[in-house]
Amino acid sequence: MRAFNMKTVRPAAGFTLVELMVTIVIGAILMTIAVPTYQTQIRKSRRTDAKTAILDLASREERLFTTTNSYSATAADLGYQALGVAIGGGYYKLEVALTAPPNPPGFTVTATAINSQVKDTSCAKFIVDQTGRQSTKDSAGADSTATCLN
Repeated sequence: MRAFNMKTVRPAAGFTLVELMVTIVIGAILMTIAVPTYQTQIRKSRRTDAKTAILDLASREERLFTTTNSYSATAADLGYQALGVAIGGGYYKLEVALTAPPNPPGFTVTATAINSQVKDTSCAKFIVDQTGRQSTKDSAGADSTATCLN
């Protein structure tokens, strides 16, 4: 009788191609859901830059008004280097518009989305005036205050 050599048989190590493909498909599905949601949340968080900037500029206008009895659209008068350029992280630009005579003195500060923030179409502009009234507009120019300031 012959003696059998009983070697232990090791199972093959690693993943099969099917297992690997299932993992890739699951990962792709998760990425298609997660990435757009993440980008939306980032855009919403950048709105804080605009709100802070317009309120700061409005308070500077009011401070200037108390000393000179007039508002200004000049950046240097307000303590800024320039207006109409990107602020904060570069996602909004500030502009100041003055009320023309014979109307009483007034101003409107606007922060407009630029660069990648223009994809935030529901809150494209943040506005504050001399009375402190805040509002927002979407990219079509419609009022979106209820959505964006809450």
